[in-house]
Amino acid sequence: MSPALRRTAFVVAVALAACGRPSPDGAGLAGAFPGAPVVLISIDTLRADRLPVYGYGGVATPAIDALAADAVVFEHAYTHVPLTLPAHSSLLSGLLPGEHGVRDNAGYRLQAADGPYLPSLLAAAGYATGGFVSAFVLDRSTGVAAGFDRYDDRIVRAGAHGMGDVQRPGTETLEAAQAWLDEVAGRPFFLFLHLYEPHTPYTPPEPFASRYAEHPYDGEIAAADARVGELLARLRADGTYQRALIVLVSDHGEGLGDHGEIEHGILLYREALHVPLLLKLPGGRLAGRRVASPAQLADVAGTVLELLGREVPAALAGRSLLPLLAPSPSPRPIYAETYHPRLRYGWSELLSLIDGRFHYLQGPDPELYDLRTDPEERHNLLRRERRRLAAMREALQGFVRPLARPGEVDAETAARLAALGYVATAAPEPEGPLPDPKARVHLLARLAAARQLDAAGRHAEAAQQLRVLLGEEPRMTDAWIAYGLALVHLGETRPAIDAYERARQLGGPTPQLVVRLATLYVAAGEAERAVALVEEAVARGLDTPAVVARLGISLVEAGRPRQAIEQLAPRATDPEVQNALAFAHYRLGQLAEAEALYRRVLAADPGDAKALEGLAVLALHRRRPAVARERARRALELDDQLPIAWNTLGVAEQLLGRTDAALAAWQRAVELDPRMLDALYNLGVTAAAAGRRALARDSLERFIAAAPGTPYATDVPRARDLLHNLGP
Repeated sequence: MSPALRRTAFVVAVALAACGRPSPDGAGLAGAFPGAPVVLISIDTLRADRLPVYGYGGVATPAIDALAADAVVFEHAYTHVPLTLPAHSSLLSGLLPGEHGVRDNAGYRLQAADGPYLPSLLAAAGYATGGFVSAFVLDRSTGVAAGFDRYDDRIVRAGAHGMGDVQRPGTETLEAAQAWLDEVAGRPFFLFLHLYEPHTPYTPPEPFASRYAEHPYDGEIAAADARVGELLARLRADGTYQRALIVLVSDHGEGLGDHGEIEHGILLYREALHVPLLLKLPGGRLAGRRVASPAQLADVAGTVLELLGREVPAALAGRSLLPLLAPSPSPRPIYAETYHPRLRYGWSELLSLIDGRFHYLQGPDPELYDLRTDPEERHNLLRRERRRLAAMREALQGFVRPLARPGEVDAETAARLAALGYVATAAPEPEGPLPDPKARVHLLARLAAARQLDAAGRHAEAAQQLRVLLGEEPRMTDAWIAYGLALVHLGETRPAIDAYERARQLGGPTPQLVVRLATLYVAAGEAERAVALVEEAVARGLDTPAVVARLGISLVEAGRPRQAIEQLAPRATDPEVQNALAFAHYRLGQLAEAEALYRRVLAADPGDAKALEGLAVLALHRRRPAVARERARRALELDDQLPIAWNTLGVAEQLLGRTDAALAAWQRAVELDPRMLDALYNLGVTAAAAGRRALARDSLERFIAAAPGTPYATDVPRARDLLHNLGP
């Protein structure tokens, strides 16, 4: 080849290479990856500034670091709400909170069919869609499961108020996701993997618990990173990683005490809003790029669609991230809100706007910060930047949408959200000026500390701390509920009723409060009061399965089991109602009907602990203690917070000649429910016969003090005789 021809070939080769190489500003990437696998990884409660990718040196995250080296790193990405459900609603829909309507974790449901939704759009494009979540707060009942062929939200339920009931380890979530990847091999797929490790409580698994003993939040981050590493290794092994579009993000950050907030949801400072955002393109395009222009969660859905060459709905509030790769991208404001203080505590909502380097926070005491010179937001520039303040305040109003009050939350949902630290009981609509959350947020740390004391069995200390707190903030509905629960644990039924009634006056007759109050009224021997309370709630439309079941149980305890059956039978498609209906048949002596109902529940869900508990009671009634013991043990393996199951186990153990095991079971029943009179009586009588005088005396005294005349008319005199015979 002549020199001239060689030069021509060289020029053509360079030109062709240039055509195949992306522009450094991302031009030409739209539609460049049709059919590419899409992986969206959301690590809940992960502050951007606690990752090495963002300059932090306190934790090792080799998997995220390696992904960042292959990705575009957005240095200043922000959430729209520092709460899991509304933030993920924006992430998956590309809409702002006021547009998709989910303003809090409880009382709202995403209506995905009413607007754009990434899973649905990808499913319509022929993608296999799988969502795998690690916490109850993203349960399918929230509406986020729309568009997913497979939505795995299975949480092993191991206690009505325990953390195991509301979240699962990332290892389990990842295992389910990997099994699904095997099923969809060879198809274009969209995988949404949600990891919950950085969320409270900070209890990382080993080896991270030991490695980060002084900083357990960092240990949780390291544990989440390990799960990310396992997934990425899997994708590399089967050749998917190189051709995949991968997004790693968080829904919100964590306060960690920086501005007085320990967790999240109340304040809108940078530690709660700034989240990691990594975008890995197929073929390693733009690997290692870092983008300083502000980005937002609502941008993710449109960016994915644009890169795949799919139509981007005009309704999306978010923009594509690709224009941010330009040398001088057009600035745009980023909106955030939290109505959680108003909805749950009666404090003011807070609104936020980040416009370039400045951050404006609107509330009763407005603030303005320069994020470039003051990233920790310590120096309020409100008085110095009047013009900027006015401009940002005006711009913010364009994002504000009317707030719809939350709907009612059923008792089970409220209990599970409470175990995650989220309040589900609505505060009353406040009158007059609302307090600034900044001036009240410290109270939440005290409330959390009191709850931890109660959970640790230090009920008297918890009750005392809550009394002091309520003296300072008597309109805190959730504090009254926590106080009532501590009093329940102390066996103080009447004061607990008073506390719950106060909460009901403040926050309204929510299903959660109705169920708890009715249970207490029955324990206090006021079953008819319980019936009236629940009937009123049902008449007001609070006819959730938990409330209907409680109505049936209250009717049974009031001596009206036939009426209970009439009320429950039409609603007997729900397991909770079926269990209550079975209890009514049992109290009528209709054992076959009761057993059939319990078995129907178990056929649908073999993990229903209450049905197993009911079958254990039936076995005792039929004088089959070995069967009763086996069923009670199975129930307690599923949920160790069932006092009736513990009492049943105790009776079975005693009938089988295992007195020590029986006493231990009854003691556990009484620990869980000091009002469990049957267990107190069994404990006192058996302890007396076994010569355990102190235990017998304590149990009998408590039983005599609490037992109403009906149905314990013969038991109370016998308990008095036994107590007298024990001597001083």
